[in-house]
Amino acid sequence: MLVQLPTPLGMCLTFTLGACMFSSHRWGEWNDSQLLPTIQKLMKGYNRYLRPNFNEGPVEIGMSLDIASIDAISEINMDYTATIFLRQRWRDSRLVFPGNESVSVDGRLVSLLWIPDTFIPDSKRSFLHDVTVENRLIRIFSNGTVLYALRITATIACNMDLTKYPMDRQVCTLQLESWGYNLQDVVFFWTRGNDSVKGLDTLRLAQYSVESYYTSVSEAVYETGHYPKLVLHFALRRNVLFFILETYVPSTLLVVLSWVSFWISQSSVPARTCIGVTTVLTMTTLMMGARTSLPNANCFIKAIDVYLGICFTFIFGALLEYACAHFYTMQHQTIEDLHRDLVREFNESSGNGSIPIVSSTQPKNSVNVSSHAEELTEQPDNSDTKATGENKAKKTGQGCGLSSVKDASRRAASIFIVKNPHNIDRHARTVFPTAFLFVNILYWLYYLFL
Repeated sequence: MLVQLPTPLGMCLTFTLGACMFSSHRWGEWNDSQLLPTIQKLMKGYNRYLRPNFNEGPVEIGMSLDIASIDAISEINMDYTATIFLRQRWRDSRLVFPGNESVSVDGRLVSLLWIPDTFIPDSKRSFLHDVTVENRLIRIFSNGTVLYALRITATIACNMDLTKYPMDRQVCTLQLESWGYNLQDVVFFWTRGNDSVKGLDTLRLAQYSVESYYTSVSEAVYETGHYPKLVLHFALRRNVLFFILETYVPSTLLVVLSWVSFWISQSSVPARTCIGVTTVLTMTTLMMGARTSLPNANCFIKAIDVYLGICFTFIFGALLEYACAHFYTMQHQTIEDLHRDLVREFNESSGNGSIPIVSSTQPKNSVNVSSHAEELTEQPDNSDTKATGENKAKKTGQGCGLSSVKDASRRAASIFIVKNPHNIDRHARTVFPTAFLFVNILYWLYYLFL
């Protein structure tokens, strides 16, 4: 039977009453007998404030993780930021329904169910992704098993030991605990052991590579009781190649550059001084730049600090080497000039300038010349030697003591007198590279293999 109803717009709405009655009948019949249990039926008599197995033992909650990414690892803040997919499974006998299928519930209906109060104790900041809706998944199986999945991004603390930085190996953890339910109420376990964690094998990081990982089950002890805890341990090995190109190679080249001054003449004071000062200032800038990405205050000396300190010591030593070489060169020239003057005066005083007793073109040892000069200055020009001899004889005891002290001081001073100042640069060309190579071998052996 066709029925035509007037509408405000003058249009006609035509439908078949028989078909409508048939459809209405079939819909009601299907709703009562053939439709899978709706959330209203499952929630009938359900109290979400009581955990499953209340007064019947603890609830066993299995967990698994997918590490989507580790976005940043900060040595300054001692933490890392990771995006993870957290999946939790438990069995709630109040949600059992007939059949072998599962029901996927909208994530916005999570407030109707009991869910574990799992949290990350070392988290500094975290949030649940909500684009385009909150990234939650609830799936109920016919035997009452509930699957609850979340997508979380969290910044988690990681205590780092930077003693061997940048050749360090850091072990970070991701801990999962129950906030309010103790071990009498809730028990955590990994669903498949170490295979419960996915994504770390294929993870690619900027400065690190995932060396190994494993899972463990423990308990957290607080003043309020013992709580279940799951821990994921993963070891991160830093890639040292970046730091070799960024810090180690430039600092080593600066040390080699400071050795160029050993082949420059000592008379070229501006050139050698410019090389020494420039390398020292450049090394200081490099040391300051290496500290920008590290904690400003720490109680340990890092491996990169040790190497930069070694390089700075060798560069500064090259600058001091030129200062010493220049000083002894000037001292040697002064002694030679003094020797020439003494020879000239001695030849003039002898009254026979045509036959010099000592040739000025062949200077003697600087130590002997200086001692001879002192003896000449100490000789009296007066012929009254007997009186002085008597006075010296009276002070024989004091003279012996003073002469022994003077001889000892002369011998000590002769140690620091260099016969040929040009030998300083000649020896430095061998000593500095050999010492630097030896120190490098010890450094890399210690920090790479010990």
